[in-house]
Amino acid sequence: MKLTRRGFLATSCAAMTVRALPTLATRAGGRRILTLVYDKGLGMMRAVEKVIP
Repeated sequence: MKLTRRGFLATSCAAMTVRALPTLATRAGGRRILTLVYDKGLGMMRAVEKVIP
């Protein structure tokens, strides 16, 4: 797999989000909204989770 700069940034941001979101969600409570988006940099669909207080 050829990893570009954009792909590297997208995967590293996704990894940081996965680690940070569970702690933020337990603190804030609120509603979670899960959205599937197409990431052109990765060339595939990915899940984006938003926590709304």
